[in-house]
Amino acid sequence: MSEEVKNKEEEEVIHLQVERHQWPDEVEMKTLRREHKHLMILIYILAILCGLLGGLAWSMRRRVLPGTGGNTAKFDEAMRIMTKEWFFASEIEDPEGRMLDQALTGMTTNEEDPHTEYMSKEETETFMQTINRNFVGIGVQYFSTGDGIHMVERVFKGSPAEEAGVLPGDRIHIVDGVVVDDLTSTEVTEMVRGSENTSVEIDFIRGDETVHISIPRRAINVTVFGEMLEEKTGYIEIMQFGETTGDEMSTYLNDLIAQGAEKLIIDLRGNGGGYLEALRKVASLFVPKNTVLMKQVYADGSEEVLKATGGQLWEEGEIILLVDSDTASASEVFTLALTENRDDVRTVGSTTYGKGTVQITYTFSDRSALKYTTGKWVSPNDVWVNHVGIEPDYKVELHPVLKALFPDMEEGSSTAYDSVSEYNRIAQLALDYLGYPIERTDGYFSSHMQEVITAFQQERGLEENGILDRPTYNSLIAAVIYDWNTSKIHDNVLMKAEELLHE
Repeated sequence: MSEEVKNKEEEEVIHLQVERHQWPDEVEMKTLRREHKHLMILIYILAILCGLLGGLAWSMRRRVLPGTGGNTAKFDEAMRIMTKEWFFASEIEDPEGRMLDQALTGMTTNEEDPHTEYMSKEETETFMQTINRNFVGIGVQYFSTGDGIHMVERVFKGSPAEEAGVLPGDRIHIVDGVVVDDLTSTEVTEMVRGSENTSVEIDFIRGDETVHISIPRRAINVTVFGEMLEEKTGYIEIMQFGETTGDEMSTYLNDLIAQGAEKLIIDLRGNGGGYLEALRKVASLFVPKNTVLMKQVYADGSEEVLKATGGQLWEEGEIILLVDSDTASASEVFTLALTENRDDVRTVGSTTYGKGTVQITYTFSDRSALKYTTGKWVSPNDVWVNHVGIEPDYKVELHPVLKALFPDMEEGSSTAYDSVSEYNRIAQLALDYLGYPIERTDGYFSSHMQEVITAFQQERGLEENGILDRPTYNSLIAAVIYDWNTSKIHDNVLMKAEELLHE
């Protein structure tokens, strides 16, 4: 969790003066012999007389400098060696910059605190974009099944796509004249996004017709999504606590209230945190002004209290928070701020991540940054979740296939009866998720699995060979992805939340 981003471009934080350090005996010798040539002759003569030329040279290179400036000198000398004498330095475009980045990475990497880190300029930009979820595009969230389907799942409020009439369920078919059915999701994203104030031409398949829409691209922040569910229940997902999350949350919450929402589900699954100020703005929508949201505790024992700013929108009405093992940091603060300050909030899902420390990000003049821990946070009731997490009131797990990694099966590969493999295990989990009567999920290809595979192939129009070949394997994965993104019936966590609200 980053408390704030501190830009201090006016300061040069690190000054590197790369030059050869003069050892103490070299300084003394220079006093006696001003000319470097004479100095070297003297050293050689003494070395020869002592018979210790090699040992003397080596000991001089290994000597540790006394005094407080020794470590700085050692760093400078190491930098000089790696940028001027190291054999491979000439193969690096900016050896000094590379060495500095690597040195700072090493300095901030430690066992005690995995959340403190040095970030290069490029890594800092990625970090900020991840939190703020800002990009230039049209404002849709879509999913790809891997078998040619790129379908719009969400259209964000106030986005160019919403204004142009794009609908959830629209299938992206042609982008700027190029059929994208066989492209990857990354390739489609690169085509849809582009420069601000330009337009993209997209042909969507909507039902039995093709709809051509020209959509302008704009700068977009999408950290929140909301919609109405059945029976006066509103649903809001907070993906990150970014710079615009407070405003986005207010927009969606006001809209749901206007539609008659009397109960609310807030989905924090997968939300890794973000900025404290964003957390304060969002939490302030649910509790009275000056309510304590969290406390920051510093190394010297001092505390700083974070309080709600006012502007509460949701005063009455049950709230269910959805959490999982990726709910972390600011999301955990938000969870405890609501559960400890309201009597009508419950949690559903699995144990949260357990990140109880606070970081700030210090940005250097070259736009690289140091994200470092400044203290820990505790809840209004002094609960510290670090390495422990928050146990939900109702523990509900999703189907294991939704947590599985899908290894790619090579072209021409297959598995069959009496074999054991990870592909078999993934296929068994997928079949079970899709409702087929699978008997085992341990990766062993039984005769019963052969029958079920044949039934799946028949229903999907595939070759009915009873083996797990690449087309069958990919079709199984595609079916799971499609079902998860178009149906709620397998979201056990959401289903439990709705059940509790409708008791």
